[in-house]
Amino acid sequence: MSERKYPKSPKEMTKGMIYFPRMLDKIRMHLKGELRDDYKQNFGAPGTADGTCCNFLRVDHRDVVERVKQGGTDEEVLEWCFEKGRRLNEGDLLVWNGFASTLGWRDRVTPILEKRKKEMGIADRNDIQCIPDLIDFDEERLK
Repeated sequence: MSERKYPKSPKEMTKGMIYFPRMLDKIRMHLKGELRDDYKQNFGAPGTADGTCCNFLRVDHRDVVERVKQGGTDEEVLEWCFEKGRRLNEGDLLVWNGFASTLGWRDRVTPILEKRKKEMGIADRNDIQCIPDLIDFDEERLK
């Protein structure tokens, strides 16, 4: 087992694409048997961040898992996604990064964010304004 108990932050980037390193980190942790049980339920499912990321790239999550099994850096796996799915241009990255970095801020996911904050006893935390903030708080990167 590695010493890290959480995947990378959803705010990390690979080749200008936010969130992608987290998805690959979760896959690698899953393959090593290190992914926590509470992350497994939605692992790669449609509608989740991983599923939406794969959909945006036009690749299947199962295929990405198979590619990660072969090894390589985040950059190499992303390049594979570009080749098998679609290559993102600057406009695509702007759209994806805007979506992924603000999910839960004044959108259809806001009620879920507010519910989770209340359940966690942090409903008054105005600095936690989106799902990436909540994940970083929950995974002890944000105090």
